[in-house]
Amino acid sequence: MKRLAGVLAGVLVLAACSDGGFNGLYGTPLPGGADVGDHPYHVTALFTDVLDLVPQSSVKVNDVAVGRVDKITLTPDTRSALVSMTVNGDIALPANAHAELKQSSLLGEKFVELSVPTAEPAAGHLGDGAQIPLGRTNRNPEVEEVLGALSLLLNGGGVEQIQKISHELNDALSGNEPEIRALLSRVDELATQLDGHRTEILRAIDGLGKLSKTLTGQTQNLSNALDNLAPGLKIVTDQRDQLVGMLNALNTLSGVATDTVTKSRDQLVANLKALQPTLTKLGEAGSDLPNALQILLTYPFPDYAGNVIKGDYANVEANVNLDLDTLIQNFTNSSQPPIALPSGTGSAVAPPLPLPDLGLTGQTGGTGLLPGLLGLIGGGK
Repeated sequence: MKRLAGVLAGVLVLAACSDGGFNGLYGTPLPGGADVGDHPYHVTALFTDVLDLVPQSSVKVNDVAVGRVDKITLTPDTRSALVSMTVNGDIALPANAHAELKQSSLLGEKFVELSVPTAEPAAGHLGDGAQIPLGRTNRNPEVEEVLGALSLLLNGGGVEQIQKISHELNDALSGNEPEIRALLSRVDELATQLDGHRTEILRAIDGLGKLSKTLTGQTQNLSNALDNLAPGLKIVTDQRDQLVGMLNALNTLSGVATDTVTKSRDQLVANLKALQPTLTKLGEAGSDLPNALQILLTYPFPDYAGNVIKGDYANVEANVNLDLDTLIQNFTNSSQPPIALPSGTGSAVAPPLPLPDLGLTGQTGGTGLLPGLLGLIGGGK
């Protein structure tokens, strides 16, 4: 029996020394540990403080051991601890799972509790290689911390201060019960009104946030304005007497104008009433008055005369119609009454008229019009 104990002690020493110290024992599985199954997955969690958590500690979900702590190291910035854990592959957790460092009893061991978030809906899946950030990790206070805070409260005079505060409150409230009740009722009304304007208050806070962001973006301009404000204020200060004199003169002018308007009010009203018929007639004239004023400068000629007469000469625009049918119709137009036809013929027909002599062919009558026009067009005399 002694030989078996010695062999076991030697095995333990060799196991400890194989890793360069007693830390090698942390890699030895403990009997009764959590069953991680055949396909476990590995996750890490960042903690600001891991207290006295050690490797091979339990990893639990709803107080049931589902894994173990493999390793605890410092992050490169040495500001937090990185806890590596192995979890049973059959345990499904969301990607936004939380990790909390707890204690099994007042003097018990530490373990890591994995839980589903309660303040937000679960999302995704916590897979192999995932990391739980600092924002989703926490630890419970230790018994030593609670006892230390209680000792500080009791030994540091905290209880005595509470007693003084209680006495002062009693002295302040004694005899002022109606006022205190009225104050509490007004506070309740104020809280109710504030709650009713919650949307407006939130909108105002958002507006202040946007304004602060805008002011932050205009920091350089505001700095320049403040730096250059001193010279402007100096100029205003130097011209203070002139500004005061100007304002006094403006005040005097205002008083004179008010007095003038007051004294001439009746005449002004009478003039406006007398002006009403004239304005009414001008309104009835409509566009006739502008059109008449348009040709006033060129009277007795139309306003187009301004485009014809240019200084000591005049421009002429003429349209010449050389349509032979139109010319013949114009020359043969006569005011001679039609010849009465015998009854039964149906209508009266004017007798043919001789064509006038145009002097184109030296002939008179209707025989020389067409040849004369043809000769004119062809260049004959």
